Amino acid sequence: MKSYTEYIWMNTKNRYEIVNITSEVESALTKSGIKEGICLVNAMHITASVFINDNESGLHEDFLKWVEKLAPYGVDKYKHNLTGEDNGDAHLKRTIMGREVVVAVTKGELDFGPWEKIFYGEFDGQRKKRVLVKIIGE
Repeated sequence: MKSYTEYIWMNTKNRYEIVNITSEVESALTKSGIKEGICLVNAMHITASVFINDNESGLHEDFLKWVEKLAPYGVDKYKHNLTGEDNGDAHLKRTIMGREVVVAVTKGELDFGPWEKIFYGEFDGQRKKRVLVKIIGE
């Protein structure tokens, strides 16, 4: 068994953004040489998310509207913001959307269901952050 690690660096233009990172993960898988195993993709920041869903722009807008309703931005809304931060909402949004995904690797490819892609969800953007890609197998 072997493992491969790569980092995808993100710096979104917007505070809230959803970015398709499937091709970057597939590139890491190719470099790893692993044909059978698993691939972990993990947002390494507590205000960002990694999730799997459909690559459809209307759905992405729906996600952003939905999490905004559940955890609206507002400096006066969260005790966390009393520390001088303004991102209490981003921590909650990350929890809702998830921290990481694990995808099976079969015959050297990500073994997705129909329409599945990997996305980075940013909820406190406009600064450099990283995503871990860890592939384990043979």
